[in-house]
Amino acid sequence: MRHGAVEYFEESGRILHPDHVPLTAAGIAQARAAGQVLAQAQVRVDRVICSGLLRTRMTAQYAMAAAKIDVPLEEWPQLQEIRGGRLAAIPEPQLREAFLSAFRGAVPLQTRFLGGETIGELFARTIPALQQLLDDPNWDTALLVLHGGVNRALISWLLTGQQLFLGGLEQAPGCLNVIDVGGRHNILRVLNYCPLDVLQAATRASTMELLYARYQSVRTRARTPE
Repeated sequence: MRHGAVEYFEESGRILHPDHVPLTAAGIAQARAAGQVLAQAQVRVDRVICSGLLRTRMTAQYAMAAAKIDVPLEEWPQLQEIRGGRLAAIPEPQLREAFLSAFRGAVPLQTRFLGGETIGELFARTIPALQQLLDDPNWDTALLVLHGGVNRALISWLLTGQQLFLGGLEQAPGCLNVIDVGGRHNILRVLNYCPLDVLQAATRASTMELLYARYQSVRTRARTPE
């Protein structure tokens, strides 16, 4: 899963620290809906892993409650989201590209996310964690509640067997993905399934385009005199 919806900006234009943002009401509804899908499908979950950041922990807790999953919630900080730099340090003409370039097409490993961590660095810390899970024979179905960038990295690696980041693997808030692993070939069964918006007709913008538009909106509002 990707975590449910959050708000990264105050109406004043102040940027909230991404490590501490909670789910919005919409995000809670998305998490519960995902859990209800698991319950209806009678999926037996042996392990639940989140990144430890508040938004993934809350999503996991609401989904587990809805699905009646009674296992310990594990926190793996190696699976935290790709780390951005300081938005204020990015020149205005480069801002749009900084938001969109890391999640578009086949992304080069040296590409930095918002002036911070590179795609290569994201792979370097997340793939060993995934491999650790894959090497453990003591589970059949695991629920990983993570982030948009991390999910793209893990799914890309599982599908290609290499560090090829497929930015076009959209990950909407609260979405479910299903991947069969452990055989000769990994099989992607479900991608970006959103129980509350199955056809995702609410928007044609990507998550990063929406985030960029939201950032521009709060910046404009913060600069507009009353």
